[in-house]
Amino acid sequence: MPTPAAVRRAQEIGLDLILIAPTAEPPVAKAMDYGQWQYEQKKKQHEAKKKQHVIQVKELKFRPNTDDHDYSFKKNHAIRFLQEGNRVKAVVQFRGREIAHTDLGKKLLIRFAQDLTQYGSIEGQPKLEGRNAHVLISPVKPETQKKEKEKEPRKPEGQAPAAAPPAPNRPQ
Repeated sequence: MPTPAAVRRAQEIGLDLILIAPTAEPPVAKAMDYGQWQYEQKKKQHEAKKKQHVIQVKELKFRPNTDDHDYSFKKNHAIRFLQEGNRVKAVVQFRGREIAHTDLGKKLLIRFAQDLTQYGSIEGQPKLEGRNAHVLISPVKPETQKKEKEKEPRKPEGQAPAAAPPAPNRPQ
């Protein structure tokens, strides 16, 4: 259909003539309400953006002589970060004479990474850069977590739960 005839026909219907593929031979055009189309496109982009999750890198700082309670506290934070889908960067800072004991820092990072293996995967070995040693841990994808849960033994269905032992008879 010639372009002027297509424009006239779209105006009669009350729609706009929009080029879909201008480089095609012959060019492809469509009669539609351009304002409504723009609105729908913006709405689709907004919905897609809403469903996106931006992965952040959360950093946890340790010292070579970090106490067990502090270690477990930070480990629990790392577990929460990984379950939220964020990456965790564990850093051991060496100050003053502590730099002579980099092996303690690396052992701490290896222990930390091993404690988090079911929640995340380690990206490389601990690295020493300047006065800091660090290791990156990425979250495990939800599909692999589901597979691990399926591997756990299930109780057979249809069986009643085991009854609790009777309470001892006490005199009243």
